[in-house]
Amino acid sequence: MSAPSYPSPPSLETLYHDHHGWLRSWLQRRLGNDSDAADLAHDAFLRLLAKPVGREFHGFLQARAWLRTAASGLCVDLWRRREIERVWLQTLAAQPEPLAPSPEDRALVVEALLQIGAMLGRLSQKAASAFIMAQVDGMPYRAIAAQLSVSERMVKKYIAQAMLQCALIEAGRGD
Repeated sequence: MSAPSYPSPPSLETLYHDHHGWLRSWLQRRLGNDSDAADLAHDAFLRLLAKPVGREFHGFLQARAWLRTAASGLCVDLWRRREIERVWLQTLAAQPEPLAPSPEDRALVVEALLQIGAMLGRLSQKAASAFIMAQVDGMPYRAIAAQLSVSERMVKKYIAQAMLQCALIEAGRGD
């Protein structure tokens, strides 16, 4: 039995009707949590709504493949966010109580860490490493160049690329 095809690009309503239950079940099996599955299934359809070009599916399986890919990316984002939150909360737990930030400050720090992680993900591996070595480890450019087996001039270019990404985040254009 072959999967049905759509005679013309389906409406969002048709796609939702045909695929929402399947997507939510797939996510629930993957995540083990019905609430997270419902949220991510909803978010996958929001992505579809935001990209109308993506709705030009000609086949049932093509629509499912797109939704599964989108949902997989959303799962990775969820896991990454939870891991960052977990590490941050462990760090906070190790702090004396008077130094612990407020819940609002915690949320701001987690959001900033996610933005930095996304920014580093847009850079090449060497550029991200150079930025971390310079900003976190405080290494001089000469030492970074030796560590990465590149010239000092290339390290400066890597740092400039990272700083540009930081400036775009600051300007609200980091995504």
